[in-house]
Amino acid sequence: MTGDNTADLIRLDRAHLIHPYLPGSATERVIMTSGSGCRLTDTEGRDYLDATGGLWLAQIGHGREEIADVAHEQMRKLEYFTSFWEFSNEPAVKLAARLAEIAPEPLNHVYFTSGGSEGNEAAIKMARYYHHRRGEGSRTWILARSKAYHGIGYGGGSATGFPVYHEGFAPMMPHVSHLTPPWPYRSELYGGQDPTDFLIRELEERIAEIGPENIAAMIGEPIMGVGGMLVPPADYWPRVREVLDRHGILLIFDEVVTAYGRVGEWFAARYFDVTPDIIVTAKGITSGYVPLGALLVSDDLAEVLLRDHGFPMGYTYNGHPVATAVALANLDIIEREGLLARATSLGSFLHGELKAQLGDLPIVGEIRSVGMMLAVELVQDRATRTPLPLDPAHMPHDVIRREAGVIVRDSAHSLVLSPPLVMTETEAKEVATALRGVLERTGPDGAIRSA
Repeated sequence: MTGDNTADLIRLDRAHLIHPYLPGSATERVIMTSGSGCRLTDTEGRDYLDATGGLWLAQIGHGREEIADVAHEQMRKLEYFTSFWEFSNEPAVKLAARLAEIAPEPLNHVYFTSGGSEGNEAAIKMARYYHHRRGEGSRTWILARSKAYHGIGYGGGSATGFPVYHEGFAPMMPHVSHLTPPWPYRSELYGGQDPTDFLIRELEERIAEIGPENIAAMIGEPIMGVGGMLVPPADYWPRVREVLDRHGILLIFDEVVTAYGRVGEWFAARYFDVTPDIIVTAKGITSGYVPLGALLVSDDLAEVLLRDHGFPMGYTYNGHPVATAVALANLDIIEREGLLARATSLGSFLHGELKAQLGDLPIVGEIRSVGMMLAVELVQDRATRTPLPLDPAHMPHDVIRREAGVIVRDSAHSLVLSPPLVMTETEAKEVATALRGVLERTGPDGAIRSA
């Protein structure tokens, strides 16, 4: 390349890269070169405050040299060998044991993947195969929810509850049924009823309609991330679990976003005091330093899956030695630096800052949070709770990044925040101030006045 480095990189990017969710007509690019803690720097030397943790995953922050050292050391010893059949490696074995220690009982078995989408594919297959092995092969249906996100694989993508992920990719996987999401702020979804009562009644009716003998599992995010950080009522998951147990239906928790400290616990299953049959994890297991996912599987399921010839599916990078070594080091940092407790305390602090800075703005309908998962829902009118119209060319999160250098995410008419768990109070204040600086200039029509 010759000439200006940034210009050349942008030219090459536009010529060759297909970015998820970016139309070919878009010309803007932000090319990051380095990171440290909650800070990022692009090719032009501009600094950014990362309030998204990448995609919900940078638990320990960017640029941790000790993680690079662990990866380097493991690569020098053993960069890769398969974990199929009888083969394994030392860090994979140790990580499996570590995950079993921190997981809710009786989730004592681990199946590794390369990420969340692979994990949800494996979980759906596990659920169906478990029933098949037990002589109930008719149990093929998967219950999911509207506004759910379970990745972009065929099975997980079919369980995902957004039309945009189905349109043009059909036919999707058959035998998937979507239920109403738990979204207490949107009381109109429940016809004036208690949200949990409505949702449990709907669940019971759907099970009766399909036939419990035909349903393998229900899959759900404990807190719906892409849907806008939707937090269910406290009694929702315990009551769902009771219904599923009564009908012999498995519960799969998609904790790709919520696990490894994001909600102030190792797993959101503990936060809601519910034990699923399978927990799907990824993202924060390595804080994004290398790709890795892990399914935590109950003793009962594992016993059935391991019969005869075992569970007949695997990914090339199952139990990758470098990824599992990095995961062990990442979990050590989370534990050593007390990041579970910090997620709770700093998340509460950031929530308070958002309320102080944004609480008086008429376009702010609700500010919700659990640990270091937060959302600011934007409305046209607080009384009617009509979603704020958004101009794709001038989205609030884009304006916040361009003007203040703070990176937040737009999701379902909400600004969603999932910062690294190492964020400081000073940085939390900076985030709230940046949001205020743009949202106070945003009208009920979604137009943003010039600064």
